[in-house]
Amino acid sequence: MNGWLIAATVGLAGGLGTALWGVATGPLRRRVVAQNLSTALACPGLLLLSQAYNRPSYVDLGLVLALLGPVGTLVFARLLADELAKDPPRAWGPTWTVAGLGAAAVIALCVATGPSRAMVKLLVIGVLLISGNILASRALSGGFRGVRGG
Repeated sequence: MNGWLIAATVGLAGGLGTALWGVATGPLRRRVVAQNLSTALACPGLLLLSQAYNRPSYVDLGLVLALLGPVGTLVFARLLADELAKDPPRAWGPTWTVAGLGAAAVIALCVATGPSRAMVKLLVIGVLLISGNILASRALSGGFRGVRGG
């Protein structure tokens, strides 16, 4: 067992366990935030597992999750816009915490990987993960000022 595996286990078990509880219980506003945060927690977990087991294919799964996770949240935000407008979620603390966790994981993995194409891929995944999570959280909390839905 190495440090990468321990970090992945702590991140996945603690974060995804909490997100699963949030998705399964509570009001709609907590469930959609938990769904968004679960994808933002699973991606760094996959990246850490990739380093722990020396499996580069796990990085590709992280890339797919970094792309599709926020898109799924945006679909939920659009479909549930009327219900969420009545009681919009406000979860900037957890959103920034998960974004920081993703940034820390990507930076640590970039240092371990060294300058290469793999590092560029990790940086792209980090940018997609963090920006997608923040944009999806903003969409859940009511959208952007001055932008009207169609």
